[in-house]
Amino acid sequence: MKTMEWRDKGLDLLDQTGLPQAVRYIRCTSAEDVADAIRTMKVRGAPAIGAAAAYGLVLGTISLECGEQAEFIRETEKTANMLGSTRPTAVNLFWALERMVKAARMAGVEKPAEIKELLLKEANNIFREDLEMNKKIGMYGNKLVPNKAGILTHCNAGALATAGYGTALGVIRAAHEQGKEIHVYADETRPLLQGARLTAWELMQDSIPVTLITDNMAGYVMKKGLINLAVVGADRITANGDVANKIGTYTVAVLCKEHGIPFYVAAPGSTIDMGLESGEDIIIEERNPEEVTGIAGHLTAPEGVRVLNPAFDVTPNSLVTAIITDRGIIRPPYKDNLKKHYNKEGNNGLYNKGYKACTVRETKNRLGKGTHAGSE
Repeated sequence: MKTMEWRDKGLDLLDQTGLPQAVRYIRCTSAEDVADAIRTMKVRGAPAIGAAAAYGLVLGTISLECGEQAEFIRETEKTANMLGSTRPTAVNLFWALERMVKAARMAGVEKPAEIKELLLKEANNIFREDLEMNKKIGMYGNKLVPNKAGILTHCNAGALATAGYGTALGVIRAAHEQGKEIHVYADETRPLLQGARLTAWELMQDSIPVTLITDNMAGYVMKKGLINLAVVGADRITANGDVANKIGTYTVAVLCKEHGIPFYVAAPGSTIDMGLESGEDIIIEERNPEEVTGIAGHLTAPEGVRVLNPAFDVTPNSLVTAIITDRGIIRPPYKDNLKKHYNKEGNNGLYNKGYKACTVRETKNRLGKGTHAGSE
């Protein structure tokens, strides 16, 4: 099942709000279409958001009628900033946009038509490289999975959240492909039920044994001895190894610590943000209260009740056993070892601080500590 596909000057996105009941694709023919799909979580998962945004930038330049390179770059930057305003926490979004803008600036050609061709090539590269990184994550992560393991995962970090294969589910897929007898316990992941709607569905499609549990059952299954390890994805990993991921991840990590269970984070280099020192610097997206007060349009709480709905939480590095990346398994001390793997040279998951300042920081100044986005 493809998460996205570039076809005939447009981007087809699998509408993940319809799963598992309906498998349908939406057609994006403008940058605004892609921005709306990201904002409303029709496309979700940090790597998938980054790839979609790259194609969104391509769509934003297709109709540009600019005679000069400088004007074309200015308009491209405007589109990048618009796409960057959709969701503030996942760093892949800003990494991909910065990479695209940098490609336009460094194109080495002057004609806008030629820059457009180069931008599409760069977007295709981002998509292709993410798939390759996921396969490497699976290869390295498989080494940490014993045979007959019970594996807990939270939210969805699978093919649906990436260009394909997955990060956390990439580790699980690789173990399954190696013939290991594994059983996955998928947290339902309130309030939008990505674990129930997406992870359980995705694993069943691949005939990987899975049991769905509610979020508040995680401690129970650990105490029963059913879990040997937990593996989750990430939306941003800071220079000290703090991890921002779907709300509830921190709870899983605390429970793993209490029960002596390894807690692994699987993520590509594009998710590692060496520009932020710790998780305290990460903006946490605050989403629509209606996601909490109801399910599938049905009210389940008293009308008018106050709601707190952060989309993510931050797990401190002290609770992370190891970070599985496309460059290997990284263990504490993270501040030193992440730096060894992801320094400030080359295209390695980092992005220009100046571009970050005009996206993430502007969002923070405009909206405060959090930001509201449209409901799924």
